[in-house]
Amino acid sequence: MTDDLLSVKDKAAIKQSIMNLLLTQKRERLYNPDLGSSVTDMLFEPLDYASAAIIQTEVANVLGQYEPRIRVLDVICTPDIRLNGFNVEVHFEITGRNDAPQQINFVLERTR
Repeated sequence: MTDDLLSVKDKAAIKQSIMNLLLTQKRERLYNPDLGSSVTDMLFEPLDYASAAIIQTEVANVLGQYEPRIRVLDVICTPDIRLNGFNVEVHFEITGRNDAPQQINFVLERTR
């Protein structure tokens, strides 16, 4: 073993899985084309609350379908004109544990 790779466990593994699910585009996985989300497709739509609502719904649906280790409590998505993207907050509980609710924040922004 050379310890080249870091392993993540518990809450960190779940948060990493959430980000992987949301940033994986549908049809990107060869043998599982339905896995993933279409949130990155929304980045080139108008930067408004209507697009934010679509992203919010997509995030909740994808996590509800593909991440059985969590229960989504709330998803908040707001457009950020300054960053030219969307601020996304996901509040969730880990199922089967009595931990406090968890939160993950990230910015979806267009790349050039």
